Amino acid sequence: MSAFSHPTLDAYQLLDSGNGEKLECFGGVTLRRPDPQALWRPRLDAHNWGAADYSFIRESDRGGRWEPAFKGSNDWVVNIKNAAFKISLTPFKHVGLFPEQATNWDWVATQKKKLGDVTKPQLLNLFAYTGAASILAAQDGWRVTHVDASRPMLDWASHNANLSNLDSNAIRWVLDDCLKFAKREMRRGKKYEGILLDPPHYGRGPKGEKWQLELHIAPLLEACCHLLSKNKGSFLVLSTYAVNYSVQAFKNVLKDFGLNQVSSGELLLPEHNSSRVLPCGTCIRFER
Repeated sequence: MSAFSHPTLDAYQLLDSGNGEKLECFGGVTLRRPDPQALWRPRLDAHNWGAADYSFIRESDRGGRWEPAFKGSNDWVVNIKNAAFKISLTPFKHVGLFPEQATNWDWVATQKKKLGDVTKPQLLNLFAYTGAASILAAQDGWRVTHVDASRPMLDWASHNANLSNLDSNAIRWVLDDCLKFAKREMRRGKKYEGILLDPPHYGRGPKGEKWQLELHIAPLLEACCHLLSKNKGSFLVLSTYAVNYSVQAFKNVLKDFGLNQVSSGELLLPEHNSSRVLPCGTCIRFER
């Protein structure tokens, strides 16, 4: 499988990985947390790993806790391009930013230039989490609809938009089950020049709706194919992580709905001062 190139981020570095963990730096703060892909040996010694500002201690298959090296805030802000994002240490080991998605953030900006006379293209971001893709796209002139099933994540994304000095109407915030929302938009005849999907394997909607990827990804992609504009340069991006499905399986689903010419590859994070890369999921892109 090919790989998508990863742009340099001033606010983030993957310092090392190995023995089922990764050592990262977000805005000058170093974090040590689990990563099941890191099967190899670390390059750096135990002193470097032990000097992490925060280390994630797994307590069960549902989460754990962060152990600080000193007393300090669990929240801080990092800057990416002209945007600002709150980093927060959650009991699920996530911190509110997925730097491996930077390749897609840049690709969205590139695609906007291909849309020609479409002066205010529409972008639909499903499973949009804390909003990095939404905010960067809105700053670039997209009219963004941001959909997530979690109220805390939606509030976090809105906070990031405020940190990034976006106008209050720059992003349409939607708390909803993504599949239900996409089907409603399809019935309304809505069209989008860009659609982003980063679905989890399992999840719950705001009203207890159950999301299960193997059952619901096909109907969601079908709805998204109806929502995708016919304008040249319009696109759909599907990224996944730790779902145990081949990229070919998703390609076959897209072919069912007429999206035949797709590119695919791995999302990777390059290690600082090393030729090694950490795999962080797969991605499929379709463009008209």
